[in-house]
Amino acid sequence: MKALNKTLKFQTKGLFDFVDITNEIKKNVDEGQIKNGLVNIQILHTSASLILNENEPLLIEDFKENLERTASKDLKYRHDNLNERTVNLCSEACVNGHAHCKAIHLPVNITLNLIEGKLQLGQWQRIFIVELDQPRQRTVQVQILGI
Repeated sequence: MKALNKTLKFQTKGLFDFVDITNEIKKNVDEGQIKNGLVNIQILHTSASLILNENEPLLIEDFKENLERTASKDLKYRHDNLNERTVNLCSEACVNGHAHCKAIHLPVNITLNLIEGKLQLGQWQRIFIVELDQPRQRTVQVQILGI
């Protein structure tokens, strides 16, 4: 069995930016020279997620509305009270409880089959980073395992 690991960086534009990373993942699969196995894609953040879904503009707007109803930015979050919070503080104001609460409903990784050198995706399936916070550089790791 062979293993290939890649770390990719993507810049998001802000809350509810859906960044289609499918072509970049396919490029890494093509370069990997592994024909049959699994491709695991993992985001290394707690206020952004990955999804596998259709890249259709009206559907993406529906996703945004659904996520906002799940954990509205307008609600109060204990995480945002920097006078009481004592752990995981950062130099920039991390007032983003809404983003973390949205993220618990979405996956941090996606594992896909690799057959005959082709990433197995349904007709409309695309791989997205979903930004749940402010504009940031996001790190995604890709691991390809197989023969």
